[in-house]
Amino acid sequence: MGTVDVEAEWFLVAKMRAFVEAQDPSAKEADNFTLRRFLRARDLDIEKGSSLFLKYLKWRRQAVPNGFISESEIQNELPQRKVYMQGFDKVGRPIIVGFAAKHDYSKRHMDEFRRFVAYFLDKACARMPSGQEKFICIADFKGWGYSHCDIRAYIAAIEVMQNYYPERLGKVFLINVPQMFMKAWKVVYPFIDKNTKEKFIFVDDKKLQETLLADIDDSQLPDIYGGKLPLIPIENA
Repeated sequence: MGTVDVEAEWFLVAKMRAFVEAQDPSAKEADNFTLRRFLRARDLDIEKGSSLFLKYLKWRRQAVPNGFISESEIQNELPQRKVYMQGFDKVGRPIIVGFAAKHDYSKRHMDEFRRFVAYFLDKACARMPSGQEKFICIADFKGWGYSHCDIRAYIAAIEVMQNYYPERLGKVFLINVPQMFMKAWKVVYPFIDKNTKEKFIFVDDKKLQETLLADIDDSQLPDIYGGKLPLIPIENA
């Protein structure tokens, strides 16, 4: 995204609002920060940002017709206990912790999995303090093997995040990553847009705690990584 001053950016947001409201009246319910995220995701191109946002509105009506996703809609996903959320990093971004080896490929139904991704992203967004628009993620691959590999699910999660929650991801720490995962990563990587690729950080096992503590105070870091907070399942967060 090129450098642009704040005033000019909000001017572009105003132009984008006029365009999307003419196309879809429900766009009036979105605040300017939401429109700005979609605009930024397309490098301040009003036409592309508007197209992305209008697709989001259509998706939201179809995928989340009640305005939220209930636990009853993700009954195969929640019992796997693979996503947790607690604490904030040093700039106030909520922390999501995911365990790749707890993902059960045999119980994965793609529509339900996509709902699950939207469910925990909605949870993260709802937990953001005023003035904060992003979350961070610790993706833990401890115990991951080929039996846990689910390329379709990884790509689906990335697509949901990029298309419907743009500019929400602050950073992803990939930790305890086995060498064999890099084969899967090479398949997934091309599906990640250029603005997002730089947010994925592979952490050296020997520098795990040091790396996490650079962004997260120990009072907010999960206890399994040497911090003081217990893990809280996403449905209880």
